[in-house]
Amino acid sequence: MKPKNLYLILCVAGTLFPYSQLLPFLREHGLDLRLLFEQLFSNKIGGFFGLDVIVATVVLWALVVVEGRRAGMKYLWVPIAASLVVGVSLGLPLFLYMREQQLERSAGANARSGV
Repeated sequence: MKPKNLYLILCVAGTLFPYSQLLPFLREHGLDLRLLFEQLFSNKIGGFFGLDVIVATVVLWALVVVEGRRAGMKYLWVPIAASLVVGVSLGLPLFLYMREQQLERSAGANARSGV
């Protein structure tokens, strides 16, 4: 399987699994951010996971900006927005998918130019 296809599958899984937990919460409580964070940080283990995800999100944003610019990628806001709407579980594989597309375009351009 090509990495690009794997990353696309991970985008789907990275959306479906987290939302399988978020949607029932939203149905029951609406968008009650205070309650969401209260429940997330209700104990040390929840706090561990919550802070881990927050730090991973910031790391993802740095990766997207630094590596995306280095690779000459466009639409770098898309994986950042995806990480805000769903989480790192979508933002990271989406960025990797976009990077694979850019690598394929670059390889094709190099092949056509004889580089």
